[in-house]
Amino acid sequence: CAFALRLFFSARFPIHGGIHSGTDQKGNFFDTVLLTMLSSTFRRAVMTASHIPAKSSVLSNARRAFAQGPAAGGHISDELLEKLGSLSTQALVDGLWVMGWPSAQIDGARPLHPSHRCVGRAVTLNFVPARPDIAQDKPAGGESPEYEAFEKCGPKEVLVMSSVGPWESVGGDIKFLRLKQREIGGLVTDGSVRDTDEIINYGFPCFSYSTTARQGPAAMQPWECNGVVSVSGVTVRPGDAIVGDQDGVVVVPAKVAEKVYSIAHGREQIEEIVKAELMKNPGPPGKFYPFMSGKIKVDSPLGQLLASKGITPENSNQFEGSADW
Repeated sequence: CAFALRLFFSARFPIHGGIHSGTDQKGNFFDTVLLTMLSSTFRRAVMTASHIPAKSSVLSNARRAFAQGPAAGGHISDELLEKLGSLSTQALVDGLWVMGWPSAQIDGARPLHPSHRCVGRAVTLNFVPARPDIAQDKPAGGESPEYEAFEKCGPKEVLVMSSVGPWESVGGDIKFLRLKQREIGGLVTDGSVRDTDEIINYGFPCFSYSTTARQGPAAMQPWECNGVVSVSGVTVRPGDAIVGDQDGVVVVPAKVAEKVYSIAHGREQIEEIVKAELMKNPGPPGKFYPFMSGKIKVDSPLGQLLASKGITPENSNQFEGSADW
């Protein structure tokens, strides 16, 4: 290839006179041009093969971020967070169901005490099965991912810990003292917790699969803070709203939180009206209930009952033709 290129240049670009008239000088000129071309081509080939731009670390990071996707799905304001917390987990599940979203209830998380109820933005922590190199490579001591997650939590955050198994311990007394000091909004895990009495005394809401006396590090290691995690098969992204009560824990995706609230709040209003009517005029609830949001007919018994209370398609998205999702 190099010989052919040299012949081509000799034929097309003969050099005459002056210091370039000699054979050696001509050969040196051709060799310089050829080496420059091959060197440039080689650099481009190497950079293409490694997918690393020559001078753009920003572009490299952008490509990686695009390949992975953002961890968080949006931001939930304090005002919206408070409104979501005023609703029952049933209403929130129903709101997501009406929209056609996947199941959002974390079935493997139960309240540690009957008084526990929580609402907050998710801070996530992912555990992975224990392995010697994982234990060696994980940042040690106070730099561990679990303590990074602890420090991101406050009264408006809920720490969501994804365990490798329901009976494995995600922590207990000494570790969770820091969560008490941070006045955390709650802790949710599909694993188990230990030192139950102490955790209850700490006062922050805790939802777990169960309790255990096991040590966690023998089975798993904390690996990543604020990534996308799966908790009992439910996806949780950092910043999602986490709402827990005696019926369980529900994840409200940040991206659709406003719409979920609108639907769920409308459903709760209707259920309160139906219940009040049935208490006033006892009878089977089938006349009014159950109902499908966005499908209530104006001339149905429920539609007429709602109209008598000032709820119509003009001010509610629960009627046929008024659905806005």
